[in-house]
Amino acid sequence: MSHLEVQTAGGVRRITFTRPEAFNAMSEEMAAGLVDALDSAADDEAVRVVLVTGTGAAFSAGVDLTGDDPVTNFDDSTLVGANTIIRSVTGLPKPVVAGVNGIAAGVGASIVFACDLQVTTSSAGFLLAFSRIGLMPDGGSSLTVAASVGRARAMRLALLGETLGAQEAFDAGLVSHVVADDDYDEQLEKVVSRLARGPALAFARTKDAVNTATLGGLEDALERERAGQVALFATHDASEGMKAFVGKRRADFQGR
Repeated sequence: MSHLEVQTAGGVRRITFTRPEAFNAMSEEMAAGLVDALDSAADDEAVRVVLVTGTGAAFSAGVDLTGDDPVTNFDDSTLVGANTIIRSVTGLPKPVVAGVNGIAAGVGASIVFACDLQVTTSSAGFLLAFSRIGLMPDGGSSLTVAASVGRARAMRLALLGETLGAQEAFDAGLVSHVVADDDYDEQLEKVVSRLARGPALAFARTKDAVNTATLGGLEDALERERAGQVALFATHDASEGMKAFVGKRRADFQGR
C-alpha cells in the first residue's frame, strides 16, 4: 500500500497522504508515488494546479523512522529521493499548493516550503526537527527557509528545532495563507479553484521567474544538504538521535 491517494477533477490534481496513524510519515514508496504524481501532471492537459495535502492530525511528520537502529535504513538514495521531490515541486510548470491540515515536520516541512502557495489551518505548526535526531535540514529547506525569514531566524529554527505556529509562519513569510480550522476546507477550495480557472501560461512564466529570482541557488543547496546529511548518517549522534526518537527519550549526543 502506497498510503497515497491521487485524484484529478476540475483541473485539480489532489495528492493526499493517507497514513494518519503514522502522522503521514514518508516512506520510500510514498516519496516515489509523490514524484510520479507531480511529474505526470506536467504534460497532462487535465491538470492546471496540483494540491498536496494530508489526512488526520499531520500534513507529514517527515521521514519514516522505524526499527531498532533507524539510521541503517538511510543512505545517499534517501537524500536523492528527497531532493527529487523538491525538484518536481519547483520545476513543475503549474502551481503547486500545500494544504497544510496539521503539523509539518522534517522533510514534510521542506515540501511545504517548496510549494508555490501554502494554505494552513491556524492550529498547524512547522518543525525543522533534524537537529533533534543529529541531522541537518534537507529538502532544500536550508535555502527556502532562509530566503523567506532571513539568516538569524533560519538558524534559530534549524539549530534549536523550535516549533513555529501557523500564524508565526505566516507573519514570517513562510506560508501564504493561514485560516481558522473551521474555514480551512472552504478557503483551500477557493484558492485551488481560482488557480484552476486562471491563466495557465502566465502562471508558468510567473512561477519560473519568481523561483529563479529567489531560489537560484537551489541546486547548490540540495547538493550541500545531500553531502552533509550522508556524512551525518555515519555518525554516532545520528544513530543515537534516531534511537532516542523511536524510544521516546532524550538523546545523548556526544559529538561523534
